[in-house]
Formats: sequence, C-alpha cells, structure tokens
Amino acid sequence: MPKFLLSLILICMTSAIWSQETQQEKLEKRKAQIQQEIRDNEKLLQSVKKKEKSAVSVVIVQANKIKLKEKLINTTERQAKLLSNDIYINQLQINKLNRELADLKEDYAEMIVKSYKSRSEQSRAMFILSSNSFLQAYKRAQYMKQYTNFRKMQGDEIKSKSNQLVEHNEKMGVQKSAKQKLIEENEKERLSLLKAKQEQQKVVNSIKKDKNKIAAEIKKRQAEARAIDRQIDRIVREAIAEANRKAALERAMEKAKAEAKGGESKEEIKTRARAIVSAAPAAMSSKIILTAEAKILSDNFKANRGKLPWPVEKGFVSLPYGDQPHPQFPSLRVHNSGVEITTDQGATARAVFGGEVTSVMVLSPVNKAVMIQHGDYFTVYQNLSAVNVSKGDKVSIKQGIGKVRTNGETGRTVLKFTISQNTTYNNPATWLFNM
Repeated sequence: MPKFLLSLILICMTSAIWSQETQQEKLEKRKAQIQQEIRDNEKLLQSVKKKEKSAVSVVIVQANKIKLKEKLINTTERQAKLLSNDIYINQLQINKLNRELADLKEDYAEMIVKSYKSRSEQSRAMFILSSNSFLQAYKRAQYMKQYTNFRKMQGDEIKSKSNQLVEHNEKMGVQKSAKQKLIEENEKERLSLLKAKQEQQKVVNSIKKDKNKIAAEIKKRQAEARAIDRQIDRIVREAIAEANRKAALERAMEKAKAEAKGGESKEEIKTRARAIVSAAPAAMSSKIILTAEAKILSDNFKANRGKLPWPVEKGFVSLPYGDQPHPQFPSLRVHNSGVEITTDQGATARAVFGGEVTSVMVLSPVNKAVMIQHGDYFTVYQNLSAVNVSKGDKVSIKQGIGKVRTNGETGRTVLKFTISQNTTYNNPATWLFNM
C-alpha cells in the first residue's frame, strides 16, 4: 500500500478515536445504569416471591430481569466491538511507527558513517580553510553547523518515535485486557440469562395449571380498567366544559367592558357578560378552547415530547400502551389506555410537567387517582394509596403528588399513567424520556 494512502487512512481513523472514546464512556455509564436496574429488579423479584398469589407477578418481574440482562449483553458487545476497532487502529499506528523508526535509524546510521570519515576537527577546519572565498568559507561553516543540528534532531526524533512505540504497545496491552474482561463478563451474563429463562419457564409452566382461573381474573381486571377509563373520560369532559365555560366568560367580560356605557357598574357588566355566554351556543365538550395563557402551557408541554421525566423515579414498564396479547397468555388480548409501571414499594408518584390539578378521584376503595391539566393535555396518575394535592393546586415538574399503592397479595407496586390531548389518549412511551 502506498505510504501516502496509509497515512491518509491513519489520519481518518485516528480522528475517530476521540469519538469512539466518547461512545465508550457513554456505554460504560449505560452499563452501570443497567447493572443497577438489575440489582433493583432482583430485590423486587425476591420480595414478590414471598407473597402467596405471586406467580403471575413473578413472571412479569422475571421477564424484566431477562430483558435487562439482554440489554447488558448487547451493551458489553458494543463495548467490545469499539475496543476491537481501537486495537486495529492502534496496530496500524504501531506498524507505521515501526516503519518510520526503521527509516530514521537507517538514515542516522548513514550519517554516523559519513561523520566518522570526517571525524577529526582538523578535517573540518581544512574543509573550511580550503574555501576559495570568504563567502564560501562562511557557507561551509553554516553547512557544518546545520549538519550537526540535523544529526541531533534525527537522534531526538528516533528517541521520540521509540517512546511513542512503547506507549502504543502499552495502550494495546490495556485495550486487549479490557476486551478480554468484557468477553468474560459477557459469557458469565449469557449463562445467567440462560438460567433466568429456565426459571421463567418453570414459573410459566406452574401457572398453566390455573390458566382458566387466571384468564378469568385478567378479563375481570380488563372490565374494571375499561370502567375506570369511562369514569376518567367523563371527568376529562367535565374539566374541558368547565375550562371552556371560564374562557367564554372571560371573553364575554372583555366584550362587555368594551361596550360598557358610562355609569355602568362592575356587577352590571358581569351580568351582561353572563347573558352573552348564556345566549351563545354550548361550547364543544371534547376539545378545550385555549386561552392565551393555556396555549403557552400547552405549547410548552408539546415541545417537551420525548423529554418528560417518568412519573416515578425508578421502575420498568410492565404493561405497555395499546391493544396487545397478554404477556403470559398470548391468546388473550388486553387493552391499556396508558402504561403500567412497576416500581419500588413506597414509591412517590410525581408530576411529569407543570400544570393544575383538575381532579382528585377515588376510583375504588383502594385506588385513588390525580388528574393534572397542561393546557389541552391531561396526565392521570392511577393506583395511589395516598394523595397530597388538592383540586386547583398548581404543581411543578417532578413534584410529588401521592404514594403508589402496593398490592398486598402480589407484593407489586404499580402506577398506571395516561396522557391525553383533550379526550384522545396518547402513547406515553412517545412522551417520556427513554421509555
């Protein structure tokens, strides 16, 4: 391969090293995060296993354990691949340095031989004194000086290249050790993953005996969820109607003030504004007519799509959004208007964005919910055992709004979270960061 082409390739590949190191750092952080999630999941799994009616819950938590281990294996594989690229680039640089060092040593050896042949000070002096003119003598003296400097520079360059070669060899040793460690970690995780899948299959086989009973329970919970959705839909429509009524009254007041005659009292203006609202056609109850202030809030909420924090600090999605086969019984189809997030016992539900509490609901004796309005968007936080906000409260992003309920029978702590624009449900996974 021509030298100039090899050098060009090295320059291009070396420029990618910094980028790869940055990727390696990101992957290392992600790996540490996944490992922490695995530890948290294991604690939850051990807690759930202690409960009597926990077989289905164990399957759900165990499935998340498998998913996390697969993510960890994928992350370490990507790290190993990056290290392989680094090792390859490093080897190219070592090869290039070896060639350059060989050329330098060859040139230097030739200079030493020439220097030896004219080694005496007398020979050098005679070389200068035998000049035909002062100018020639001066030029010869300068040449001798430059020659001496060049020899020193060549010696320094050989020393520098040798040091670089040592550094690259040491770096390659570290890279190879790191890669070997990742390979060993991956092999260990693969064995652990296989064991987790075998454990999962055992639990799945055990619950097949009670398939009919569990299927009936799933259908019952689905019916309850649909009833709760209808209840929430009704409350959303009421909130929309109330917001539209207030907005209409606000506009009517502005109109009444503009048309006010001299001497007309505030109460008379207000009465006339109410009359304007009463005479107007009823506002749509399925869509909010935004005021200027509400539009700003709505636009800000929309601008943060994909960047909103999770409604709990830690957790995993145990049932995603939409129509889908049941995770354990694929023949059964289930619907979810939001996402179900399994979290730690005692976890606090928190607002994903600033807004106003429009409703605090008691959906069942053990299931409370909070609805927060963000312009024409609504977020609902279900399955709370306790609530610490009231209707009309202004809340800020990540503010705690209640405690997530832990099921006494299964040991699981699950928050159901929904997002809707007016009465249309959205997939929370497209709104929440890294879901």
